[in-house]
Amino acid sequence: MLVNATEMLQKARDGHYAVGQFNINNLEWTKAALQAAEELQSPIILGVSEGAGKYMTGFPTVAAMVKAMIGTLHITVPVALHLDHGTYEGAKACIEAGFSSIMFDGSHYAIDENIAKTTELVALAHEKGLSIEAEVGSIGGEEDGVVGMGEIADADECARIASLGIDFLAAGIGNIHGVYPANWKGLDFGALEKIHNATNHIPLVLHGGTGIPDEMIQKAIGLGVSKINVNTECQLSFAKATREYIEAGKDQQGKGFDPRKLLAPGAAAIKETVKTKMALFGSVGKA
Repeated sequence: MLVNATEMLQKARDGHYAVGQFNINNLEWTKAALQAAEELQSPIILGVSEGAGKYMTGFPTVAAMVKAMIGTLHITVPVALHLDHGTYEGAKACIEAGFSSIMFDGSHYAIDENIAKTTELVALAHEKGLSIEAEVGSIGGEEDGVVGMGEIADADECARIASLGIDFLAAGIGNIHGVYPANWKGLDFGALEKIHNATNHIPLVLHGGTGIPDEMIQKAIGLGVSKINVNTECQLSFAKATREYIEAGKDQQGKGFDPRKLLAPGAAAIKETVKTKMALFGSVGKA
């Protein structure tokens, strides 16, 4: 059974750990993430970008797959299915499709329009029992066509968005999507502390969790970060394991690759990546 993410993130905030959001792109990724969470008895958030949702033939298909898999795999830990960086239209579609949580990324709008659209989506989401994440200050880099310049969020604007009744907030603090460049300046902890205090300690979200040094992750959790998104690291581990399998020339048998065997090494790599991150975030045994 899917749950919204509000309770799990409030528990994480109060317990000084973070819940991992791991983006999914197909059946194998979903299965690997769910099995890792069950084995470690960790709550988990499955993130779905609009591009990934389209690839998997639509949000209703994704919701149906995840709900069925939770049952057939006998998953007992809390699982939230969450729209990642959703548009206004995408957020409405996921509410109707059976997701349990949405993110509305209104960071590219002027603050007043961001507030107006967020207000409407908060009412719609809560009417259906979903949790909702909003964003202030765009996240740097590019993820699935969503581009951000890496702004530092304004604490007063964060407070205005938080007051609308959202359940958790993504605030740009120098984090970026994708691989971090060598000259990256690091997270702005001064800004994070201001945002944490200005938003009445609402659970905060750190996007771009791949490549941030462990000590920065731990410090961010101590300043209110309760959800950390991981996508690129799963992509890289999947690609590396699959490439190694192909280069080893296994399972060809003159007929080409068995797709189930071809995808198995990548799925196993994702499972280990998820488990490693859960241990770092401190969510093991918190189900």
